[in-house]
Amino acid sequence: MNTVTTYSPQSVRPGHGLTVADAMEPCEYQIADDSTVDQADDILHGADIEYLLVRDHDGRCEGLVTRTGLHPFLDRARSTERTAISATAHQRGPFTWPTMGLALAAIAMRIKHLAVWPVVDEDGYILGVLTADRATGLLTTGLLTTGLLATTPTP
Repeated sequence: MNTVTTYSPQSVRPGHGLTVADAMEPCEYQIADDSTVDQADDILHGADIEYLLVRDHDGRCEGLVTRTGLHPFLDRARSTERTAISATAHQRGPFTWPTMGLALAAIAMRIKHLAVWPVVDEDGYILGVLTADRATGLLTTGLLTTGLLATTPTP
C-alpha cells in the first residue's frame, strides 16, 4: 500500500506581505521635548497640521503631540510660556517598526484608538508615521484586488 501526501496551497491572506514600511509617510514636522507648549502651538497653527512628533535631546522619538492634547495647557495662558512639551500628556511609545506587518499594525492602531503612529528604527530614531487612513486604504485595496472583499452598490 502506497501513502500519498498532498499539500494544498494556503488561501491568500489579505495584506499578507505588506509591512508598515509600505505604508509609512514622511513626517516633516518635529519638535524637541524641551520646547514649550507655545512653540508647539505656533508650529501646529502656522503649518496647519494636526500633530508634531516629539524627539528627545538625542533625536530619538519621544512621542506625538496633537492640537487637542495641547488645549488644557493653552487654557492656562501664563504658564504655557514655561511649560515644556515633555510635561504634557502626549502619546508616548511603544512605537511601530517598519518591518511590522501592516495588518497587525492596523489592528493595534484600532485597539489603541490611534490616528497616527510614529515609525522608528531599532535605535528609536524617527523614520516617519503610519496613519490609520493610509493603512486601512492599502489593506482595503489588497482585499479588492484579491477579490476577497465584495462591494455592492447602494441606491
